[in-house]
Amino acid sequence: MNTLILGIGNLILTDDGVGIKIAQRLKEERPELEVVETGEAGLTLLDLIVGYDRLIIIDSIKTGQGKPGQVYKLELEDLKPAMDFSSSHGIDIATAFKLGQSLGYRMPKSVSIYAVEMKDNTTFGERCTEEVEERIPFIVQQIIDEEKL
Repeated sequence: MNTLILGIGNLILTDDGVGIKIAQRLKEERPELEVVETGEAGLTLLDLIVGYDRLIIIDSIKTGQGKPGQVYKLELEDLKPAMDFSSSHGIDIATAFKLGQSLGYRMPKSVSIYAVEMKDNTTFGERCTEEVEERIPFIVQQIIDEEKL
């Protein structure tokens, strides 16, 4: 089963880069893994994920309810696709995935999403906040264990 680890974020907006930082750490721990880091979103993700059997997405999230560094493990079914295709701007991963399926693309059959609660995604900085940064090694190990990588 070919697997893609997809780290999503922006490395210059503090905690917004946590998905990429975790993906980088996974690659360091398991060099044989196929890891892609991206700041892209929406339909452009289709180019990256088509043809894989399994997809593991790592990104940040701001719920305002969890502690910084808290991890939410989601499945694609937990996300509700937006059914308005009037613009490709702002299309979320669930909508892009559904569109890919509708177009007959070979989409991953297994999708896991690890969303890390962020504290700050508005301050320019290449380091995550202390609360999020200290959780990264634990999150990496959690993904390795849960996904049997």
